[in-house]
Amino acid sequence: MCFRLVNKSIMLINNWSEGAIMTSVRGDFGILSRNERQLLSLIRRHGPLPRAVIAQHIGLSAQSVTNMTRKLIHGDLLDAGAVLRGKVGQPLTPLALSPEGAFFLGLKIGRRLVELALIDFTGRIRVHRQQVYTFPHPEHILRFARRELTDILARLPLRDRARVMGLGIAIPGKLWDWGQDMAPWQDVDLPAILTPDLPFPVFTGNDATTACAAQLVFGKQPLPRDFIHIYIAHFAGGGIVLDGALRHGPRHNAGALGSMPVSGGGQLLEQASISVLERMVGKPLPPADSGWDIPLALELEWTQKSSKALAFVALSAVALVDLPLVVIDGALPPATRARLAIATRAALSAMPAAGIDRPDVIEGDLGRSARILGAAALPLSHFFLPDGAMG
Repeated sequence: MCFRLVNKSIMLINNWSEGAIMTSVRGDFGILSRNERQLLSLIRRHGPLPRAVIAQHIGLSAQSVTNMTRKLIHGDLLDAGAVLRGKVGQPLTPLALSPEGAFFLGLKIGRRLVELALIDFTGRIRVHRQQVYTFPHPEHILRFARRELTDILARLPLRDRARVMGLGIAIPGKLWDWGQDMAPWQDVDLPAILTPDLPFPVFTGNDATTACAAQLVFGKQPLPRDFIHIYIAHFAGGGIVLDGALRHGPRHNAGALGSMPVSGGGQLLEQASISVLERMVGKPLPPADSGWDIPLALELEWTQKSSKALAFVALSAVALVDLPLVVIDGALPPATRARLAIATRAALSAMPAAGIDRPDVIEGDLGRSARILGAAALPLSHFFLPDGAMG
């Protein structure tokens, strides 16, 4: 994703309010080695583990693991749990991620909703702010981001503020392609605007790709090393994971599943998006599951049409890269998401697949929180995941 230079109107609001954010020092744990990152990622995926199990998983000696965990505990990145005493052998002490070990900010910019969240080291959302709008004008987004960033950080204790590692921004690619109202975005570089006044780095990613990253980093379901992730929001999008790493591509367009052509003409985003359902309903749908009130027959009609397009894209991806799994998630009520996954599975089973293996289809488990968690996962990945885990 690439944003060009900021225009003059945006530069006019480039200064923070009087409650400017204080400069902070990043955490006191130092630069982590790849083995230390791998150890933390192992616990993030599997939950609390004793040192012996960690050593078996990452192929290091017990002494090496002891030295690493001692450093990570001293740096407040790991917590030692209660000793587990069995009948045979030495007692075991499970090690877990320390929630206050580090903090990450995520900013998600959507078609009708902007969100800012602070998450802790375990991925739990500690603070969440949002604002609904008709369309995302850059000035409104920046005003919201500055106001809420200042307030959130000002409310943190100094020790926690020093452990905020960065801000991740999840934003659709080429917003200006959405219509004339979005044209101002063509001249906006959000990181360039926000970075000078922040005491930590700013990262940017495609919103659908960050949703895939969230599933990879925070999801609890077992995943193969290769899969595609389709995220249904105002427009459909996606991400691709190969060899356990999220792939972006040289132009950050890898996994742009919403742009893929589908049978009958057009693109996936024109078939399997919430915007299509809104046109069928005749009104915008609210950005909360509780506000959805759609006749079941109409939702099922959309689900059937969407599932055929999703199956076409999924099977095309499998034919190209030999992927065993398709994960379907989205800003949808759980029941709607479940029906869409079931219908896609059925549509896949009806498609010709000579010479290839049809992939499994499962639901993602993050729903509406995927993109904001994925945004926060951008700085988390930079500082704490093994090299290449997020591309």
